[in-house]
This record gives sequence, structure tokens and C-alpha cells, in this order.
Amino acid sequence: IPKAVASSLDRNQIPKDSVSISVIEIEPSQTGKHSAKNIVDWRANQAMNPASTMKLVTTLSGLDILGPKYRWSTNLYTDGLIRQGTLKGNLYLQGTGDPKLIPEELAKLMKDLKNLGIQKIDGNLIFDRSAYSPSVMEHNTIDGESLRAYNVPPDPLLYAFRTLSFQLGKSRTADFIDISYTPTLSGLKVDNQMQLVDRSCDNWKSGIRFNLDLDERAATNQPFLAQFSGAFPNTCKGVNYNVVALDANTFLTQGFTAAWELVGGVWAQPPTGKNGTVPVAARLLLQFEGIPLGEDVQDINKYSNNVMARQLLLTLALEKIGKPATTANGDLVIQSWLKQNNLDFSTLVIENGSGLSRNEAISAANMNQLLLTARNLPVGDAFYNSLPIAGTDGTMRNRLMTQLRKFLHLKKKPEARIKTGSLADVRAISGYVMSKSGRMYAVTSFINHPNAWRGLEAHDQLLTWLLEDGPELKHAR
Repeated sequence: IPKAVASSLDRNQIPKDSVSISVIEIEPSQTGKHSAKNIVDWRANQAMNPASTMKLVTTLSGLDILGPKYRWSTNLYTDGLIRQGTLKGNLYLQGTGDPKLIPEELAKLMKDLKNLGIQKIDGNLIFDRSAYSPSVMEHNTIDGESLRAYNVPPDPLLYAFRTLSFQLGKSRTADFIDISYTPTLSGLKVDNQMQLVDRSCDNWKSGIRFNLDLDERAATNQPFLAQFSGAFPNTCKGVNYNVVALDANTFLTQGFTAAWELVGGVWAQPPTGKNGTVPVAARLLLQFEGIPLGEDVQDINKYSNNVMARQLLLTLALEKIGKPATTANGDLVIQSWLKQNNLDFSTLVIENGSGLSRNEAISAANMNQLLLTARNLPVGDAFYNSLPIAGTDGTMRNRLMTQLRKFLHLKKKPEARIKTGSLADVRAISGYVMSKSGRMYAVTSFINHPNAWRGLEAHDQLLTWLLEDGPELKHAR
């Protein structure tokens, strides 16, 4: 272990037998294939919990198997007819697990629907989720935080990550709090009873009390009310309060209803939205294709989106084995892909493909083998570009900023493209470092210990050592 890393581990009371580190130098060869030279091997073959770095396994295999241009489709069927601008009949939404069916995409779908000559819908919304096994859609969490966005379960008709995002900030024109939200939901009203207080924006969330009233409100004739009360610091310029407070059907029904109205569509009566399957006699109205996988992988890796990673794993199962998709079948597809690429990952355990798990496991050496393999695949650059850049974006945005300033004078600046991972008792990094001399290193380090939260410094020391060509300096001495 490099001295600065070992010292940091000692200082933060992290035993070395709870740490795993693998560093290899990736070298191009005359055949065009990259090879590896071992630099650091500290317990590198030990199975460890990788937290969100597990997403690297899911995204690389997904990119290579499906291709960066792969698009999910959301299909709209009807059992009725269009007459004089009115669709008389039910509208069936059949999902295939598009992980990024966001308001902007739903707006495009609504325009396509309207372009079929439909002005009014006289029927109900039926949601066909038969693409997934019911077991994968159950809302199980490892921490009991079911209202947190990172715990949203997979859904073949996942809309806007099933998350209400409220934007809170002090009004520019007066002493009160502005609250807006996305996505637009039909019938949702905000009841703002918060008070401005004179204090710093740190820990702003602790002063907020939130409640979503789902009862029918006779006085206002609104189906639900988002109530905010408590104290909000006047120094906060704008923060997001994200919450998963509605069941999947209510969220999608109200979102679809609002999106249809936003493009000028009308309803004969408000839809109630219920589960069902597309009847054999129903006809396809529209097949809507979502954002390409290459772009989705950027979100999964840069911002560590759990449900998107889980849906990618299920998509591998759906495309290669068929429906209903299960996690076990997704695992089979990845294991087969590893075999085709001559990768024997005996330590690999996949539970959901996102790393949000107490059971998922892989060794640092295996993870670096994956990173080396990526450099030899056609999708290697798409994968590389999806990783967070230290000091620039994603989960590495605020990391290594001081260290990177030292290199501002260099024409070709070094960089660290690193996927991070964190759970209670776990801190992980995995990715590539381009050093100041232009050498490329693959680096993976896992800390599995109650003091893991103190391990950020040790990981930053390891990355700094590589940016500075530490292995070369050590070799020179």
C-alpha cells in the first residue's frame, strides 16, 4: 500500500485487513489490444461489497450486449376507435422498462398521440407491466427509507423515477418561500405553511415537515395536497426536496393526465388508471422510443442512479431470455457475457446490479480485469466517458479539486474518471486515472468496515499518488 494511503488508513482507524486495493497500468500493444502490468495488489482477490461500483459490471455488459444506440419502447394500444377527434375506448400503456421516461419524453409521446388526430380520450388508462416479474417490483429496502428516491423499485412503466422533486428557495421579490415541483401531476396542490428563519443553509432539511394528504378534499375538490410546514433558512438560494410519496399507478395516472392536458388534449372523464394486460384484439396506436442507452449509462454512472441500473439488468434478461424479466435471468446473461470475454469472476455476486445491496460482491482484481476488458471493446470509449470526472461532474465533482489545480499549467492535463460507491460500512472507488506523464491506470479500492465513512481521504490519497505517477517514482528509486 502506498505510504500516504497506509498513513491515512491508520489515522482514521481503518484496519488494513478491511481494505482491498488493485492498481494495474494499462499498456497499449502493437496488436491494438491493451495489456496490464500489476502495480498494487493488496488483498485484491478478496470478495468485497463494492456498493455502487457494481454499476460498472451492469453498464459495461449492457453497452456491449445491447449497443449504445439501443432504445426502450413504450407502446400504446387501444380497444376502441378514433371518431371525429375522440378516442372512444381504453388506452393501454405497455412498458418495457425505459429507465428515463421523464416529463420531456412524455411530452413528446403526447404530441405523437395528438398527431394521430386525437383531441379527446373517452376511456380509462390501463397499465401493462407484464415485462417484469412481480417479485422485482416489490418495494424492499436495505435501510427502511422507502420514501427516498434512491430506493425506488423497478417498474416497466417507470415515470420520472416515481419521484416528486420540490424546488424550495427564498423569493427574490419578498420574504416568503417559493415552492415549485416536477413532474406536473393533475390535481396536486402545494400548501406552503413554512416560515423563513435567519440561519445558515447547512442541514436545511431537518427543519422541514412534509405530508402528502391523499384523502379526497371536499372543500377544494382536489385529490391530494402536498403540505410543507416548519422552518426554512433564508440563506438557502435553492434546494431540492425529493420524495417518493405516491404509489406507481397514482403517480403515472396523474402524470399522464397532466401531460395530455398540457398538449391541449381533453378527457371525457378523469382516468382512474389500473393494472391490466393488453387484450389480444387491441391495436397498436403508437410505439414510442426513449433516450439511447449510451446517454442513459451516463446518468447511471455519473450520478449513481440505482433504479436505472436495476432496469438495465432486467432489460438484459428481457431481451436475451424473455418476459417476465427477473434479476436471476439478468445475472445469467451477464455471467454468459463474462465467459465470452474470458473473464472468470468467481467472487461475483449480483443481487440487483446497482450495488444497493448487502449481498453483492466482487474482488478489486476482478473489477480491474473488467476495466481492462473495456479498453479492448468497441464500446470502451462510451463506457469511459460515462464515468464521473474528478473535480468536474457527477459524484466526483467536489473531489481532488486542490490536487488537480497543481496541473493547470500542463498542456495535457491528467484526469481521474472514477465511479464511487457508498453504503453504511462501505466506501469504494473504481475507474481510470490518466497520470501527468500520460500513463493510464485502472484502480479499484474497497473499504468494508464501520469506519469506512472515514476512508474518503485514503481513496483520494491513492488517486493523487496515481495522478503524480507515484508507481514510476517508486520504481525509479
